Amino acid sequence: MAMKMNQNDVQMPQKEDGEKEEDRSMSRSDRSVQVKRKSSGSGDDSLGSLPKHPRCPLTPSLSPRKRTTSQSKTEPPLLRTNKRTIYTAGRPPWYNVTGTTFKEAFVIGLCGGSASGKTTVANKIIEALDVPWVVLLSMDSFYKVLTKDEQELAAKNEYNFDHPEAFDFELLVTVLRKLKKGKSIKVPVYDFTSHCRRKEWKTVYGANVVIFEGILAFANKELLKLLDMKVFVDTDSDIRLVRRLKRDISDRGRDINGVIKQYNKFVKPSFEQYIEPTVQVADIVVPRGGENFVALDLIVQHVHSQLEKVRANNRSALASAHQGQPLPKTLSVLESTPQVRGMHTIIRNKDTNRDEFIFYSKRLMRLLIEHALSFLPLKPVQVETPQGSIYEGKRLSGKRITGVSILRAGETMEQALMHVCKDIRLGKILIQTNHDTGEPELHYLRLPKDISEDYVILMDSTVSTGAAALMAVRVLLDHDVQEDKIFLLSLLMAEMGVHSVAYAFPKVRIITTAVDKKVNNEFHIIPGIGNFGDRYFGTDTPSDWTESD
Repeated sequence: MAMKMNQNDVQMPQKEDGEKEEDRSMSRSDRSVQVKRKSSGSGDDSLGSLPKHPRCPLTPSLSPRKRTTSQSKTEPPLLRTNKRTIYTAGRPPWYNVTGTTFKEAFVIGLCGGSASGKTTVANKIIEALDVPWVVLLSMDSFYKVLTKDEQELAAKNEYNFDHPEAFDFELLVTVLRKLKKGKSIKVPVYDFTSHCRRKEWKTVYGANVVIFEGILAFANKELLKLLDMKVFVDTDSDIRLVRRLKRDISDRGRDINGVIKQYNKFVKPSFEQYIEPTVQVADIVVPRGGENFVALDLIVQHVHSQLEKVRANNRSALASAHQGQPLPKTLSVLESTPQVRGMHTIIRNKDTNRDEFIFYSKRLMRLLIEHALSFLPLKPVQVETPQGSIYEGKRLSGKRITGVSILRAGETMEQALMHVCKDIRLGKILIQTNHDTGEPELHYLRLPKDISEDYVILMDSTVSTGAAALMAVRVLLDHDVQEDKIFLLSLLMAEMGVHSVAYAFPKVRIITTAVDKKVNNEFHIIPGIGNFGDRYFGTDTPSDWTESD
């Protein structure tokens, strides 16, 4: 049973009369964040202990800060607000010096009847949250694959899509558990017109906050364990019916008689039997959905309070880790011949013009890649020469090689790789350093198919702290590339970056033409080479955009 507060703005579930006193010390909202408490120390996590923040920017007159979301739905990757259009792309959460996530994502579960406004509430929360990365996961993606007989029933509006048996909870729990831990996931795309899953699944990456919404979001015990905050959206049944009619007729191509028949036979009874009772496990009940600004403010403030407890600057942690340690055995530095030393002298000189900088950089890149290929495993083969003799030779012991560049500066190494490896496949990863937090963020990813079986040459022009390299390696591992098949190539590295990558991923081969000892307070390599991308492309970096290191 729920008690009303602030004239129906927010409803908090009330305790049963039979509960013991010791159980009262931990409210449902406390239980919903107890995992966070274990990792962040003692303190009261209840909603009553929220900090006195100013009102969050929920109203149209206030513009929220820039953020990016990743949605599991079939719409184009765009989030449109009253002020702007945001490109939606996910990223793995930040990784610590051991290569593992330093925090789990905060998962908000949104439950409510069909067409109650769950997605609207989710988007309102996304707009108001002061965090840059949010993933929106819809339960609609996890309908079971229907048999032929079930598809025929669905076509006649005789199949109950609001019953727990209609959902693939096993897959849903697996996906949400991986997403909470920061793993990349593949989400099925359900076609509501043909009542089947599409062949293409969507790849989604983790984030600071995951919002999971669905009519039966609270109906599975294993699913409930993954939710840090549970919100029930309570909307009048007449309003839900009108919304459902409009949605199913306009968006899903169904006739009005079929929609009403399905509602009376399945939707309404299922709501009363399976959905409405789950309000008892909710931490917050939100009447009137997305128009209830008081309730949404409360949700946003609570998420802020939890994120504050686990906030950390891992980039600084990388800077202080492994100081004074010997360089790892997985590092290979190109021999510093007079030629190599001379080319470094030219490209490090601040007065070198752009043409010479590009020319000698390309020469070094070619030497670096030739050196890197010598570490690939080879198998003995015999070939017959034109003279009819047998030659004992070598050939790559593996399926193929794939090159992956960390944009934008890493892309400059692609041409040298293609000159050395004929018909090589290429992928790209765009990682930028957030100007406010100093942390790397994944903005774009394009990898060739079946990359898991390949040897991957990961390219970046320079590596200072290793922040971008750590994230790039983690992305490759999330795509099932074997760690010992990853070769990180860079023209110049700092000792700090070498240690960071080698400690987190000890099987990754690190190859460079030179290693500098120091990194300054801005995380630039000293003596260094300057901003390689700017010098190569002849550009100036905008003040709010920082190339990752």
